[in-house]
Order: sequence, then C-alpha cells, then structure tokens
Amino acid sequence: QERLVVSGGGSVQAGGSLRLSCVASRYIFSRYSMAWFRQAPGKEREGVARICVNEESLVAESVKDRFTVSIDNAKNSIYLQMTNLKPEDSGMYYCAAAFCSRREPATSDVYLWGQGAQVTVSS
Repeated sequence: QERLVVSGGGSVQAGGSLRLSCVASRYIFSRYSMAWFRQAPGKEREGVARICVNEESLVAESVKDRFTVSIDNAKNSIYLQMTNLKPEDSGMYYCAAAFCSRREPATSDVYLWGQGAQVTVSS
C-alpha cells in the first residue's frame, strides 16, 4: 500500500525546535525522492526540503539556516529538524513522495501526499 505516515509537530514558542518524521513504504522510498512542504492559512503550499534517492538533499533558501532534512534508509524514513522556529513557520507540514529535481520542491513534482502535521509557533 502506498502510504506516507507523518509524526511530530506540535506547539512551541519562538526560538524552539521541532522534528517531523515521515515513514514510507519500501516501494515508495526506493523509487521516489521524499520532500517536505508546508502551508500556512491563506497561503499556497510551498516546498521546504527534499532528498532524492541518491540522498542528494536540498533545503529551501528561506529556511536553510534553520531547517535540516535527513534520511534513514533502514527505517524508510525522512526527518525535518526545525530549529529557531519563528511564528511565520506555523502551518501544516506535509510529507510527499516526489520526482527529484535540481530546484526547490514544487507541488507539481509530487506523486503522493502524506497527511499533514500541524506546527504552531507562538511569539
């Protein structure tokens, strides 16, 4: 079954940290890059980070000094470590299986969406 399961998220104060996890089926994990997106209320969904099958990673310029994406092949999992969080980082965060590209992930790259995880950062 093609499925992405997201865990983590929650509420923190500005300056805090959170980690999101996403577990995929082995079929999906071995064939697609994995990406993180986020969507704030009233805004479009935007790409945050991605790791390709060859483990080449990319984090969006807007957050690259604070967010890190990592992978655990043995667990078919990717992670998004978020530090020094700001209120503008609040929103729903989504894991996705996507086609790899050299640019920041776009929704048009996505093959399969996981469910979202809410991240709320208070000032």
